[in-house]
Amino acid sequence: MEQNNKKTTTHSIGIYLWIWGLLFVFSTFSYMVDWYNFQGLLRWSLIIFFMLLKAGLIMAIFMHLYWERWAIVNVLLWPMTAIMVFVGIMVAESEYTFFTRALYFVTGG
Repeated sequence: MEQNNKKTTTHSIGIYLWIWGLLFVFSTFSYMVDWYNFQGLLRWSLIIFFMLLKAGLIMAIFMHLYWERWAIVNVLLWPMTAIMVFVGIMVAESEYTFFTRALYFVTGG
């Protein structure tokens, strides 16, 4: 009879508790951005930074992408990269639109 010698790995509960703690700390930092009344670009940059950091930790650890094959990782990471590129393009377009409107509204055409 043939024996199946595949090893199964289980992850210790410690890694999940550490990540849970980090998520709590990053959420606290995100709330502190509002508590200390940061304004403007700094506020939104910090909020988005903590949001992406938490999303990355959740994807890596709780969705087990840290331990999975690269094909599965790429299925999730390439679309997210494309979305961030498109958001960057939209930001550049919005700045151009704002600039041209301000220019023509101020100069009168």
